[in-house]
Amino acid sequence: MDEQQRRMPKSLYGLKPNEILGALGLEKSYQGKQVYKWLVRAVDGFDEMTDLPKYLREELSALMPALGSTRIIDEQVDETGATKLALELHDGAVIECVLLTDREDRKTACLSSQVGCAMGCTFCRTGTMGLVRNLLAHEIIEQFVHLRRIAPDTTHIVFMGMGEPLANFSEVMQAIRYLHDPEGFDIGLRKITISTCGLIPGILKLAEMNIPVKLAVSLVTADNYQRTGIMPVNRAYPLDDLKSALLHYQHAIGKRFTLEYVMLRNENTSILSAQKLANFIRGMDVIVNLIPWNPAAELRWETPSAKEIAVFTKELDLLGVPYTRRYSRGRGINGACGQLAVPRNADDGDYR
Repeated sequence: MDEQQRRMPKSLYGLKPNEILGALGLEKSYQGKQVYKWLVRAVDGFDEMTDLPKYLREELSALMPALGSTRIIDEQVDETGATKLALELHDGAVIECVLLTDREDRKTACLSSQVGCAMGCTFCRTGTMGLVRNLLAHEIIEQFVHLRRIAPDTTHIVFMGMGEPLANFSEVMQAIRYLHDPEGFDIGLRKITISTCGLIPGILKLAEMNIPVKLAVSLVTADNYQRTGIMPVNRAYPLDDLKSALLHYQHAIGKRFTLEYVMLRNENTSILSAQKLANFIRGMDVIVNLIPWNPAAELRWETPSAKEIAVFTKELDLLGVPYTRRYSRGRGINGACGQLAVPRNADDGDYR
């Protein structure tokens, strides 16, 4: 590899047109904008950038054969149309991202923010990996690009993949700014959701920045003792402190947010659980998203029966708790909520 190749960036994604200009050593200022536009169109290489001179396309292709730093090493599709990709990163680490299609045919990219996760939520497979490292902004953006190649009409983004987004705050926000750019992918901020297990410093920082992305908080139970056993983060940020932070966030942003409530058999679906949930949300404008636990063989939980869920939701109705029921998509490929987990690197296991 010669000196010029060594100077090439690992990825062009995340770079602004003027940064692309400098990184590639382009002579004409408008060429940075041309390359940027092609990146947004999710082309595979310089050879597809037909408004660049042929000699330049050939030179750039020789210097930088791949526009990004990740490659697809596995792709799975289930009966709902959900598509899960396993991506190998430049250092051999592996992450997963998922394309979901809802009943209105709206397509959402579910992106990861970390390799693994340090939060240790006991109902989530990703937590069994531990934290390997944070993702860089371009590694987050490239997940969206890979999914966009499958479905160019993807319009929404949720940070509900592997990792805790608010534990990788700066890189996630950098990726969001890039994906939101009206001259680029132009994803509206209200079409982007950040999901957190309840990291209060990150929630307060979002409030301070006043960025109108949607917020989803994984609650699971409104019982403090029970939540600590299920979600270790509750030791550092117990429910009273979490509620205070959420009230502050809501006052600053002025928008409804979501509480994610993973229903666990014989654990958090009793009448008392419903009453504690109703008490927790008092004074907040929220919607509770009820999610039947998605099976994972290595975890101890079970999915509640239809009867158990019916008793729980009836009590929620009586208490006036606003909720929706999520019907899992991607479960057949281990791509649903809480099911993402991969080997440490591409040589350590089978992705099927």
